[in-house]
Amino acid sequence: MPLFHPDNRNRSDQHRKIYAYCEIAYTIVDVSAAVLFVVGSVLFFQEATTYAGTWLFLIGSILFGLRPTIKLYREYTYLRMGDYEDITRK
Repeated sequence: MPLFHPDNRNRSDQHRKIYAYCEIAYTIVDVSAAVLFVVGSVLFFQEATTYAGTWLFLIGSILFGLRPTIKLYREYTYLRMGDYEDITRK
């Protein structure tokens, strides 16, 4: 089972379930980060709200950093399910 291969999600019902949960988490993080960046941008229009806007930018950036972590978690979970010998095959 090579890492990040698109067919990995269909190897079993458990793989499909893990993929679905990770896609939901990925989408929630993606939308949340985008909303924080938009709201943070609006807050930059007034000097009184710039501090809050900066915090929203920081939190949004952290969420964007969480995105690849979700994918790594998914692949790690697949590996824990077995098929270690196939990890380097293409």
